[in-house]
Amino acid sequence: MDINKILILGATGLLGSTLVPHLKSGGHNIVTHARKKGTADFIFELNGCGTTCEFLTQIQPSIIINLVGLTNVELCQEETHVGYLANTQTVETLARWLKQSSYPCHLIQISTDQVYDGDGPHTEENVNLTNNYALTKYAGEIAAAQVQSTILRTNFVGRSKVSYRESLTDWVFAALIGKQNVQVLTDVLFSPLSMETLVEIIDLVIQYKPIGVYNLGSREGMSKADFDFEFAESLGLPTDLMMRIDSSEATFLHAYRPKDMRMDCSKFEKLLDIKLPTLSDEIKRLAGQYYEKI
Repeated sequence: MDINKILILGATGLLGSTLVPHLKSGGHNIVTHARKKGTADFIFELNGCGTTCEFLTQIQPSIIINLVGLTNVELCQEETHVGYLANTQTVETLARWLKQSSYPCHLIQISTDQVYDGDGPHTEENVNLTNNYALTKYAGEIAAAQVQSTILRTNFVGRSKVSYRESLTDWVFAALIGKQNVQVLTDVLFSPLSMETLVEIIDLVIQYKPIGVYNLGSREGMSKADFDFEFAESLGLPTDLMMRIDSSEATFLHAYRPKDMRMDCSKFEKLLDIKLPTLSDEIKRLAGQYYEKI
């Protein structure tokens, strides 16, 4: 068994496409998996326990980073079983193998800030599940907590490296460059990290393997409207086509979204003796990814 072998599940997705090259550049021995598409080492669904457990036994990873998940909030709300298969059953299968395996292996489970609602910033104990997406992700956390694991509740933004997934900043940037109207939400607050910062932090988690549930986001979060305006202004893009609205007025949202997902990340900061960046600092970092496209 290679004690430094890291298996990344969902490696070709939005976060995985940034995480994989970062970890490879740091000299990590990486094995990649994708569910349906991409250039991963292995491509198959993870729902079947037999196939998945045979695969894990063959690979014998020392660390599993689970990026697999269904993040389509509307689909999770309309078809709960689909969200359960991706966000819960996958983690239950991983936990079952980890319990039975004779190989020491640490699980890093990526969860979501949507497990929070109400007035923030929220500590890890302040869970309030208000849609099926949050429910299925939280159930995945419960499964992960049964084994040696680090559960990271997070949200991330940044330039996508995959053609079939568009990030929040990609959407805002493309709309403003294309001189399209953009509706931005005044009553939804969050504290995301840039993907670049997040993968750097995951690298630290690989090193220290802290056990438990941790919030991982930026300091001094803000509304999505303020974020979008500050992002546009940091690139010198006109904001006259941006319209502030409440989420109740947003015709593009059907499932309920939590109103305040800002996180108190002091537990994680104290544990690893680090200071996370402010969201304004992250916006400046994000802008550098888009300058060349203006």
